[in-house]
Amino acid sequence: MSSTDALARLAAVIESRKPANGGDPEKSYVARLLHKGPDAFLKKIGEEATETVMAAKDMEHGGEAQKLVGEVADLWFHSMIALAHYGLSPADVVAELSRREGLSGLEEKALRKAEQREKSGE
Repeated sequence: MSSTDALARLAAVIESRKPANGGDPEKSYVARLLHKGPDAFLKKIGEEATETVMAAKDMEHGGEAQKLVGEVADLWFHSMIALAHYGLSPADVVAELSRREGLSGLEEKALRKAEQREKSGE
C-alpha cells in the first residue's frame, strides 16, 4: 500500500462526511467544519500552518521530530478538507507535483510568472 492509497482513503472518508453526503455536524468534526463553511476550515489551515512553522523552528533548538510530523499531518488533513469542499482531491495535488517533477523551482516560478503576465495581457 502506498502513501497515495492512505491519502485516497482519507479523502474518501472526508467526502463521506460532507453534510451533502449525510455527514452530521453534531457527530463529525469534518462535517462540522464543512457545515460552517470555508471561513472555518480556512482558519484551521492558517492555524495549522502557523503551528507547523513553530514546530519546524523548534527543531532548530532540539525540538521533537514527531511534533513537526504531527503538525504537518494536521495541516495536510485540513488542506484535504478544503480540497474536498472545492471538488478536488489529493490526486490533483499529486498530479501537479508530478507535473513539476524534474523542473527546477526557479524555472517553475518563472513559468508561473510568465503565465500570469499572459493572462493579465501585459
